[in-house]
Amino acid sequence: MMSLQGRLFSSPRQTRLLIPLLGLLLIVPSLLLSLTVFHPHQAHAQSSLGAGYWHTSGSQILDSNNQPVRITGVNWFGFETSNYVAHGLWSRDYKDMLNQIASLGYNTIRLPFSDQLFDAGSTPNSISFYGSNGPINTDLQGLTTGLQIMDKIINYGGSIGLKFILDHHRPDSGSQSALWYTSAYPQSRWLSDWEMLANHYAGNTAVIGADLDNEPHTPACWGCGDPTVDWRLAAETAGNAILAINPHWLIFVEGTDCWGPGGATTGDCYWWGGNLEGVAQYPVQLNVLHQLVYSAHDYPLDVAIQPWFSDPTYPNNLPGIWDKFWGYIAKQNIAPVWLGEFGTTLATTSDQQWFSTITNYLGKGASGINWTYWSWNPDSGDTGGILEDDWITVNTAKQAYLTPIEFALGGGSTPTPTPGTTPTSGTTPTPSPTSPPSTPTPTPTSTSSGGSCSVHYAISSQWSGGFGASFTITNTGTTAINSWSLQFSFANGQTITQLWNGNYTQSGSNVTVTNASFNASIPAGQALSSEPGFNGTWNNSTNAAPTAFTLNGVSCSVV
Repeated sequence: MMSLQGRLFSSPRQTRLLIPLLGLLLIVPSLLLSLTVFHPHQAHAQSSLGAGYWHTSGSQILDSNNQPVRITGVNWFGFETSNYVAHGLWSRDYKDMLNQIASLGYNTIRLPFSDQLFDAGSTPNSISFYGSNGPINTDLQGLTTGLQIMDKIINYGGSIGLKFILDHHRPDSGSQSALWYTSAYPQSRWLSDWEMLANHYAGNTAVIGADLDNEPHTPACWGCGDPTVDWRLAAETAGNAILAINPHWLIFVEGTDCWGPGGATTGDCYWWGGNLEGVAQYPVQLNVLHQLVYSAHDYPLDVAIQPWFSDPTYPNNLPGIWDKFWGYIAKQNIAPVWLGEFGTTLATTSDQQWFSTITNYLGKGASGINWTYWSWNPDSGDTGGILEDDWITVNTAKQAYLTPIEFALGGGSTPTPTPGTTPTSGTTPTPSPTSPPSTPTPTPTSTSSGGSCSVHYAISSQWSGGFGASFTITNTGTTAINSWSLQFSFANGQTITQLWNGNYTQSGSNVTVTNASFNASIPAGQALSSEPGFNGTWNNSTNAAPTAFTLNGVSCSVV
């Protein structure tokens, strides 16, 4: 999908403009969220499911322990634009955003970028450092490159269990290109940027692979043999260059738009990047086995007119069309398939039928087809986003379709969907209207003098049915604490669903959080360096902060 530019499709083609960025920059300040900043910390998974780098076996993706896993995520775009940073940071803290993505059950983020992102002078912009309730994005201050900010997003996302796929979305930040290169950014630059990224993220298992290029289309061909336009050959070259540096990355190869005999660009035409018919005759050959995933994109009528939308059997004709263009690869056990983009505004009956049919087609569980929804951002004019225009509120109608086909990593369970009716084939969910939530005001607490510890509890974000929070635990005594157990109680039925930098148990309203192996020690006079944080649920009415904490049985001051 193009961002902030027109978008064309094959036969017929249609240009649609995305929402201007200016409108988003004028969001009412009262809707901005703030975040109490977490200290930087490393990723420590509480379960092995999804651990390490991933590889393939037939049509299945497996983790480093050979357990079946599945990509079910979102696209968060912006690095590929002239902002040179993921969008929405003019409104929210990036950790806050990532917490919400994880809390909704997504396990992967596709991060688009352009080659121009890595040019000298491509300075990240449109980042806010102060929200309506205080500082945000504080650890991004002073960073001068998009790659530095990408590192921050990936490192924090990895620490809460998210995986990332890097997506070469276009050569420059201004417009889409039919090929993976232009005169200003030649093939050599495309290859060297991928080699740089493979080296840069070597050893960081939060990054699982490379989407080599977004939506190649005519004059791009598949199997025609011309090295200047044969996308299949280019994908092999780039994939092998990456695997020579990191043999554990997944290599994601999109289709083209048209495919005919001998790789001709006449014949069957489909969405840009969505036609993988040529794989049957001209498969991608990589030097490292079990690292190849094919990728398609698919959209509804509201994005562009296509002949299958007017077929009298619509929407029942759609599964056969998907089988023909990309689904057969998974069904014939050739390789895994990843639907890297699909999205809709859900504004028309036709789009609602398409969305219901395609989510059913993708299936459930580890054996389902992999996917990342376009997009998390609301500023995609063709589709809108999972978030509404305030960059806070979840579009519950869309989420209700996606929640049943999510796949949880780390041994966790898929979170309870936000209010809305789970759709069945041919029906559309009718969610209750959701107004933008406000940042909660914790119940005032008194400061107790008992013990040699203090605890600061901060709610970092809140949305319909969910919230994120963290604890700052300080040892105010004169001797080190070498292991710790924090106890407190919720007053309003809150439930923790996911916690990082520690372990937890909850019985009714009573919660116990204990240290992880890497943050057991709290030096005298210092705060815990890797503070625990969590995502949880609340009753949409009252979300009061706990009023008392004990650390190893000793009462702490509440600050």
